[in-house]
Amino acid sequence: MLVRPRTEADVENCVRLTEAVRVADGYPAHVAGSLRDFLVSRDALAVWVAQRGDAIVGHVSLHSRSADAVVALATERLGHPADRLGVVARLLVAPDARRRGLGRTLLNTAADEARARGLWPILDVATTHRAAIRLYEACGWVRAGVVTAKLRDGAELEEIVYLSPPPSTA
Repeated sequence: MLVRPRTEADVENCVRLTEAVRVADGYPAHVAGSLRDFLVSRDALAVWVAQRGDAIVGHVSLHSRSADAVVALATERLGHPADRLGVVARLLVAPDARRRGLGRTLLNTAADEARARGLWPILDVATTHRAAIRLYEACGWVRAGVVTAKLRDGAELEEIVYLSPPPSTA
């Protein structure tokens, strides 16, 4: 599998990937606008895809912000201002490409980029997304707490906020 920066030419394939993940997992549950709008966010600092052959089988992005409640909890726990946080978001793995380490690779790609930018990686996940929660905890991410996030479409979502583990010194 090749992980590389997403291009404009990848976006429609990423929308199809998102549709497949939504059917399998119910993620994303709340989208203000289209799935294309969900993926192509003005808050994105960087975006990657995972490619197997000609198929896009994974996606992740690094954002500059998240819901206010998420950021407030992360800043409180870390003692870093909001502008020093990098939010790992839009992590998607095709159902037929799972259990091969791709989610971990994408997660690490975004977290490494955040650190390279001098940001502390954080993420948030709905409390109902058990497989994603297992991935984050298996990767050593630290549960900061649960918040009720108010989404752009007005919906509210119970989310767990995770803080990345400190960077490896090995």
